[in-house]
Amino acid sequence: MIGSGLFMLPAALAMYGGISLVGWLISSLGAFFLALVFSWLSRMVPVATGGPYAYTREGFGEFPAFLVAWGYWISIWCTNAGMAVAFVSYLSVYIPALARNSLLAVGTGLAAIWLLTWINSKGIRAAGKVQLITTLLKLTPLLGISIAGLFFIHAGHFSPFNLSDTSDLDAIITTTTLTFYAFMGLECATIPAGSIENPETTISRSTLLGTGIATLVYVLGTISIMGVISPGELRNSNAPFADAAMAIWGTQAKYWVGAGAIISTFGALNGWIVIQGQIPAAAAGDKLFPRIFGITNKHEIPIFSLVIGSVLVSILMMMNFSRTLGETYKFIILLSSLTSLVAFLFSTASFVILGRREAYKARAGKIAVAAVAFLFSLWAIAGSGKEIVYWGFLLLMAGIPFYVMMRLGRDKS
Repeated sequence: MIGSGLFMLPAALAMYGGISLVGWLISSLGAFFLALVFSWLSRMVPVATGGPYAYTREGFGEFPAFLVAWGYWISIWCTNAGMAVAFVSYLSVYIPALARNSLLAVGTGLAAIWLLTWINSKGIRAAGKVQLITTLLKLTPLLGISIAGLFFIHAGHFSPFNLSDTSDLDAIITTTTLTFYAFMGLECATIPAGSIENPETTISRSTLLGTGIATLVYVLGTISIMGVISPGELRNSNAPFADAAMAIWGTQAKYWVGAGAIISTFGALNGWIVIQGQIPAAAAGDKLFPRIFGITNKHEIPIFSLVIGSVLVSILMMMNFSRTLGETYKFIILLSSLTSLVAFLFSTASFVILGRREAYKARAGKIAVAAVAFLFSLWAIAGSGKEIVYWGFLLLMAGIPFYVMMRLGRDKS
């Protein structure tokens, strides 16, 4: 969950002022409800690889599951391309030539993508070790600034409470939508379920614990940054955490934060590369994606799925350095966020269906939590804007011909 976006989010929220904390509160509650649903689903369908795809298939059947897999897969490699670009951008603080030389920047981004692809090809355990190390390293500066900043807060920075020109309700809706995107990825522990020991316990615990830690970092970080830096300065800040670190500890502190951003982005890219191989592999196992996506190596990793995904990520990343395609690519990144929310909708609805079956017998309280999570996801989709919803629908429908081809080929065989 904690990738590159957190380092810029306080600046995006500055125009709304302290009322953005209400947005954080609501998005955190929504994320917690969703995390609860995914933790329960991981116990219902413990060894099913694919997470949201597997749950949707179990609840609704293959066609809705295909749409989830199709949209989610596209979302992943679009997101990974953006992560690679962000990694190079943060690294340019230490290697200025990356900001001037596109060829060097592309080469560095490709090196990061394929290094992590190679590590992931060695198995889930190898990828997990990288994830653990980068998580610990990125949390250290984030928590350091978040906690230390509490002692340097200027109460006047939170007044007036709503700095925007909109009503309190509109400001809360907007900031909730903005902040909720920071929780994208809360479902990821459920996706490689077939490769995890004791999935019933491990996935449930990691989903809830991960969401809780992310919430703590997000909320404390936002309070500290807004309290240390005035709203006017924060709104124009290109590196809010670095500016806050400089205000607390001095000029050299910004380099520590820069290192944290690099590690954070690198670690997030590693985690999403794990997922990019698992989703199409799960669909291939059900003959909804070509069989090649399901072929595994000696480490039980869907190697062709992993490599094909990284090829697509590499192409998109190189597109970002093209002046003519840059804006188009940014739009694709924004659009890809929508497909995660669609996966949330189907997953929460699937929990309700599965929960009413005799084998599971979910209590009314859990069904109510799933209903709230569904409504929250629907609300977040509405908050994405009409244009994104419009293009997101077309993106999902574009997968139908692919599904038809797979069905025809399967029927012939």
